[in-house]
Amino acid sequence: MRIAGFRAGAALALVLAGATSGSALAQEAAPAASEATRAAQAAAAAQLPPEGTRDAEFSVRGFLATRKDPLILNAAGKPVWNLAAYDFVSGPAPDTVHPALWRHMTHLKHHGLFEVVPGVWQVRGFDVSNMTIIRGQSGWIVIDPLTSSDAAKAALELVNTTLGERPVSAVIYSHSHGDHFGGVRGVVDEAAVTAGRVPVIAPEGFMEEATSENVMAGGAMSRRAAYQFGTGLAPGATGQMGSGIGRGLSVGQLSLIAPTDTIAKTGETRVVDGIALEFQIVSGTEAPAEFNVFIAPAKTFLAAEIATCSLHNILTPRGAKVRDARAWAHYLDEAATRYAPQSDAVISSHCWPIFGREAGTAWLSAQRDIYRWLHDQTVRRMNRGETMAEIAEALDAAIPPGLAAEWSTRGYYGTVSHNAKAIYQFYLGWYDAVPANLHPHPPIERARKLIEALGGAERTLALAENAMAAGDYRWSSDLLQNLVFAAPENARAKAMLAASYEQQGYQSQSAIWRNQFLSAASDLKRGRPESNAVQSNDTIAAISTQELLDSAATLFAPERFTAPAGGRSLIVAIDIPDRKEQAMLEINGQAMIGRSGALPAKPDITIRGPRRALLALMFVKVPVSTVAGMPGVAIEGDVAALQALLDALDPMPHGFDIVLP
Repeated sequence: MRIAGFRAGAALALVLAGATSGSALAQEAAPAASEATRAAQAAAAAQLPPEGTRDAEFSVRGFLATRKDPLILNAAGKPVWNLAAYDFVSGPAPDTVHPALWRHMTHLKHHGLFEVVPGVWQVRGFDVSNMTIIRGQSGWIVIDPLTSSDAAKAALELVNTTLGERPVSAVIYSHSHGDHFGGVRGVVDEAAVTAGRVPVIAPEGFMEEATSENVMAGGAMSRRAAYQFGTGLAPGATGQMGSGIGRGLSVGQLSLIAPTDTIAKTGETRVVDGIALEFQIVSGTEAPAEFNVFIAPAKTFLAAEIATCSLHNILTPRGAKVRDARAWAHYLDEAATRYAPQSDAVISSHCWPIFGREAGTAWLSAQRDIYRWLHDQTVRRMNRGETMAEIAEALDAAIPPGLAAEWSTRGYYGTVSHNAKAIYQFYLGWYDAVPANLHPHPPIERARKLIEALGGAERTLALAENAMAAGDYRWSSDLLQNLVFAAPENARAKAMLAASYEQQGYQSQSAIWRNQFLSAASDLKRGRPESNAVQSNDTIAAISTQELLDSAATLFAPERFTAPAGGRSLIVAIDIPDRKEQAMLEINGQAMIGRSGALPAKPDITIRGPRRALLALMFVKVPVSTVAGMPGVAIEGDVAALQALLDALDPMPHGFDIVLP
């Protein structure tokens, strides 16, 4: 976030299901697959379904063109995307990649403009998500303009170069995650939207969710997302292998233009630039605000992100609110029975299309069945007294044969194990009712006691070595992670733990599990990479002032704050003329309370000026004296008390250690 020349970190960043991005770092020479890993890959390959499927054909059907230059550059000439990054995926799977994930990437690596049916196209491989294009009467209707404006601009240029130049006549956001709206300024000028020439359509609740989901947890979520998407890993056979539902994430500018029209109910229709569209509301599943789109004239159904080429996440590893698997299955059933039978193609905002009504119905039905099975069997076992770990382990080994034979329900992104735990959490929370787990020691103290009980560091290392020699990397990393927490200076423990995580990453079918294991190994070997995330001005501008005040309150350290003389609360009046808003803060020794809507009667301090001044004070922690000198800013009252308040706010977090204490 840049405010009046100042830069804030990522703590306030909106990490919206795929909006986190970072530069892939050059990889050092990685270790080879161990004998145990090679055996595990061979066993996995022997259990894969027959290859005679539609994916090889469907992933390239309709290809028209792609960019001649694989590098997409931003206005400053810096690369934000490399179309050739996964060209290495060819031939048999190497021992360092799960055979199913390697096969999956042979299809996900394709990039360019593809015709779906006459009048409907997709640009795929220009980001983690797809841009869908519909030919309207006067221009292009764009659905889901990727993550960054730079990638979206390049995608639209490919469309115009290949199909003929046309203006964008409408933009549709299928849901409230950044990889489905962040590139909007790359395809449309906001002036055209404001003037009413280009409608922007989204599901009801889009703005609230797009600007507020994860604001409070932005620091933690952005750090965890770096593990999930492997943003510090270079693509390669020993590195990052995409995200399971797409490649990596483009690193250009994320933008946002507010919708001009919203959809609230399934069955609502709009005629957009002469094209009849019908919407299916699926909010509360993959995103808190989401819809699918039936393109009636083209007989094409966009399943957004509730159905892709992989099992999805009921709870993302980066962190989010747990999703409703039962509702997810119901919406997929509605899609399979209401829309697929009249659709010649079923497309999604990730992966490749499914062609044919019978195939589309079967595909959506299989997706429905995996979520239904996960939900029902988790709840069934939960009600028998099994814990989330027990359920996850059992279901991972009990996938019904019909679902096991379906390539698109495999866990390239979400996993049966993680999702079973998420469903348990949805109903019962994290606590398993075992009193020993009600109030355990915190991780570092527990680790120290455990290592002492095991006989010390050398004994633990010996046990871990035995586990690794036997190929039991799960147990070795359990032992070694405790040892690293108990003795972070133990170089041998860190090296062994990195090696254990690397082999588990190689064996992972899920691309994002692989990313997490390999990111952890990288941190152990090289240290945590410094975060340089910069928040989009568009998303900051979209957040309500109340949400900003509440977010600032999460930075408040009461133990560092001294109230003005007399021990009373500090009252701050906030007048924001550029937004015609008024607000106040009440700060005492316990909490910072923000209220928007009116000024207090007798404030100790009054801040009057553009909202960027408030952001500079609270989130960038610019000194009061500096902000007071900004154009249009006036600060009156107890300036020393205001500075004392700022001193009691934590700085914006720039990351933290995960596998180190």
